[in-house]
Amino acid sequence: MHAAFRAFVESIGKESRLRLAPTPSGYLHAGNVFNFLLNFVAAKSRGAGLLLRIDDLDTDRKRTAYVQDVFGTLEWLGIHWDEGPRSTDDFETHWSQHLRLPLYNDALQILRSKNLIFACGKSRRDLAAFNGLYPEHFREQGLDLDASDVAWRIKTPPGFPLADFVVRRRDGLPAYQIASVCDDLHFDITHAVRGADLEASTAAQKYLAARMGVTAFATIKFFHHPLLLNEKGGKLSKSAGSDAVNTSREGREGPEKILGDAARWLGLPTERTYFKATDLVGK
Repeated sequence: MHAAFRAFVESIGKESRLRLAPTPSGYLHAGNVFNFLLNFVAAKSRGAGLLLRIDDLDTDRKRTAYVQDVFGTLEWLGIHWDEGPRSTDDFETHWSQHLRLPLYNDALQILRSKNLIFACGKSRRDLAAFNGLYPEHFREQGLDLDASDVAWRIKTPPGFPLADFVVRRRDGLPAYQIASVCDDLHFDITHAVRGADLEASTAAQKYLAARMGVTAFATIKFFHHPLLLNEKGGKLSKSAGSDAVNTSREGREGPEKILGDAARWLGLPTERTYFKATDLVGK
């Protein structure tokens, strides 16, 4: 087990809570599974609780098949969780993020009351020329926060990894960063394993919580693991192609390969075969 991950795991106690937080915007790939396994091992090796939280605010990309894929993948891996939805119907009825919209909107109003946000009418095309940066002079667009078709952005300090990031989308829905902060606080999450590609998001969420005056979020411990890459050395993406886990499941393949990859990363014996997630715990 990598030393940094070992130290992270050793900070987890029986009263701790971790979460699996997939987004149903495509079929899950091996990188998603690797993250699930690390969260599962971290929680179960220490007797901590594990929540399943499916982040479904992005209704444009959400599909029922993608939600079903989450449950199918977890069953395939042999991952069990302590709290959260047990089926697609249970998720839609009791656990969808849309049921927590009042919580997110209250957080947005806190930011507004502190004059920390501004209205932005710029499109992706307008921003494309700035290579992912947000020009500070775009803060002065003179738009009302209650105008239609404007995003709400939070003012960030110079050099921030996600400059003036969006907290409310142009369609009026809370954005990912604000929802994630609220959910982690709502569900009393204490530890989270995330991919290295989400380090900037973690910084954004810590910044949001601090500006809201919510000190509890600062106590959450995060570990960012290296990403699994495709054959060309690029980041895996959600698709229905060869990278998708459901391709293996539908081919009636077992999870032994991805479990073996996780075992090697965890420093577990490589001469044995791992058939389910619990085989990785306590070895």
